[in-house]
Amino acid sequence: MSNIARLALLGPHGLEADGIADFVAALKAACEAGEVAAVILRLAATDERALTARVKLVAPVAQEHGAALVVACPGFLGDLATVAVRGGADGIHVDKPRDLKDLRGQLRDGRILGAGGLETKHAAMEAGEVGVDYLMFGGLYPDGVAPDAETVRARASWWAEIFETPCVAVAAAAEEIAPLGATGAEFVGLESGLWLPDPGAVARAQQAVREAAA
Repeated sequence: MSNIARLALLGPHGLEADGIADFVAALKAACEAGEVAAVILRLAATDERALTARVKLVAPVAQEHGAALVVACPGFLGDLATVAVRGGADGIHVDKPRDLKDLRGQLRDGRILGAGGLETKHAAMEAGEVGVDYLMFGGLYPDGVAPDAETVRARASWWAEIFETPCVAVAAAAEEIAPLGATGAEFVGLESGLWLPDPGAVARAQQAVREAAA
């Protein structure tokens, strides 16, 4: 049997303060429906204090269920690492990263640094060399467009076969979950549209991943 991928839940892009309560409720239900290893919280940019407050509301829910919380906030010009630390998150996620070395230096206390938005194999290898804790392939773009599913699957298979750094292969549709579970990727990510309106989808995704790895 191949290694069974664990699940990572992606939040919606640009989550605002008025959506946090509903997100937390759905996240709690999702974590109770199946085993969730990580949650990627994609927040709308605002000031550091407001971001920290949002993280503080989400982190305990994820962590109480054994899931790591990593924070993403495209467009935020402040110190995301500090937001994560003060908010009690387990780390940060950056897309199309330009300053990974600096971020790696700021996250020396065991907190997680993840990277996504890597459009080429070369970019993925560069991120791996910096010492990120995981790479993410796939995931909806901020405008809601999904990347090509076959490209995501192929890239995850390539990475998992050659490199030791874990990767998250993201499904944007239910039919993509099983093929990604068969790539050897350590994690299969579920876009928010798959689980947020239906937290029970986590259990079905977990079953699909298990069957794919058999």
